[in-house]
Amino acid sequence: MIRKIIIQILVLSSLVFAQASTSEISSMPGAFSRMGFGARGTGMGNAMSAVKEGNLVSYYNPALVPFQEGNSFQTSYTFLSLDRSLNFLNFTKRFELGKKENADGTTKPRSVVGLSVGLINAGVSNIDARDSEGRKTGGLSTSENQFFIAVANRFSEKLSIGIAFKFYYYKLYQDVTSSGLGFDLGALYSLNNEMTLSFMVSDINSKYEWDTGKLYGANGNITKNKFPLLKKIGFSYKFNEPKIIAAVEFENSDGGTNLIRAGGEYNIYENLFLRVGFDKLNISNFDLPVRPSFGFSYFYSLNALRFGIDYAFVIEPYSSSDQHIIGINVNF
Repeated sequence: MIRKIIIQILVLSSLVFAQASTSEISSMPGAFSRMGFGARGTGMGNAMSAVKEGNLVSYYNPALVPFQEGNSFQTSYTFLSLDRSLNFLNFTKRFELGKKENADGTTKPRSVVGLSVGLINAGVSNIDARDSEGRKTGGLSTSENQFFIAVANRFSEKLSIGIAFKFYYYKLYQDVTSSGLGFDLGALYSLNNEMTLSFMVSDINSKYEWDTGKLYGANGNITKNKFPLLKKIGFSYKFNEPKIIAAVEFENSDGGTNLIRAGGEYNIYENLFLRVGFDKLNISNFDLPVRPSFGFSYFYSLNALRFGIDYAFVIEPYSSSDQHIIGINVNF
């Protein structure tokens, strides 16, 4: 009898301690906006806040956009399980304002400013709507969106500072919608031609406010959900031969997470780029799984236009299938 009791205690204990613990951030809003942006970023593990080469987007750091070469247009679509969708759209442009003369007689821009505007759209479709007796009455869907615009200025060859304004709009059910306004602050400092440091605070003041009075009348109420505040520091190193960019990033949040992410990009051929990375290594909770990723880009030039196709594969835990991200970008 005592032996059976001991065995039952051991089995119960193993089940309890085998359960992966969660973090507070799991129940906080805005999860769709923390999955990454486009095929290039997710392919490099989203460790992009200090990467100032290639096609840039203020999502990772608003201070990056003055380093954009020419004009960049990007769009991506993500294949997800469970009838979910995730789409990206972005345009980034650099402006050179004025000219000043150097001591050697050459000229350079007096000021370099960057602009980035974009959209992240996420949602779930094919949700069954049923009455109180369980009979199907139709279909439902949700839509969650982030519209952003960022401006940044290069104060010198080494320092760039930017700010991004983000407007959130969430349509949950019929008359139940919410919106919110937040912003990001970012800085970039180039130690030399190879090494770059980044600093960023994301989702300052971002929150949803829900009012269910239109749906439930007197039984409705007002609820506020605050987004987690994210603080990031990043580092990137650019190798000239072979042509590799390596990046690492640390992110702390008030949702109980301390994440490490890293990635690399190898320009193996003139127009071919290979990428690998990992995201969400939570050093505060090793029970949560890491998300490895890899991807590639191929570019083709046609007169003044440069077309590119991007792909990224991301392992997604707790899902019936993994993420596949396909993107198109145009430089002009």
